[in-house]
Amino acid sequence: MTDTESRPPAVFVHPSADVEAGAQVGEGSKVWHLAHVRSTARIGAGCVIGRNVYVDAGVRVGDLVKIQNNVSVYQGVTLEDEVFVGPCAVFTNDFRPRAQNPDWKITPTVVRRGASIGANATLVCGIEVGEYAMIAAGSVVTRDVAPYQLVAGNPARPKGWVDERGEVVSRDVDTPPRRG
Repeated sequence: MTDTESRPPAVFVHPSADVEAGAQVGEGSKVWHLAHVRSTARIGAGCVIGRNVYVDAGVRVGDLVKIQNNVSVYQGVTLEDEVFVGPCAVFTNDFRPRAQNPDWKITPTVVRRGASIGANATLVCGIEVGEYAMIAAGSVVTRDVAPYQLVAGNPARPKGWVDERGEVVSRDVDTPPRRG
């Protein structure tokens, strides 16, 4: 093994990106144009953080996550490993937003391993998106999404079930298919 082969892949941060001191970015990750990663954020290994992505303080992003352009991931949001977030998706963290609210509390949102969030989807805070679930583009998610569930619409409603590759395996919205 050569010296080059034994070194872990480097982190790439585009010169126009701002990764604040104290932020952690895992090996092999790429942070692209105009992205901003706050000081206590933690991004795992092998991630792609697209153009104009904002990762707020305290956010946890797992390994092999891809966040497409123009996404803001605010405090209280956790993205587990292998999550895909499509362009312009929106996360919220406040049920009752006001410009002035001294009693404001973050309402957490969790996106489990392998889940996919389509372009322009909005996730209202306080929900959990199950592992390998799929949220269709443009959906407004106001409730928990079960593992492997496909949801679409405004508000998002069950439309079927997908497998780990994202292929639809059933359109029966009431009964998840057997696994294994």
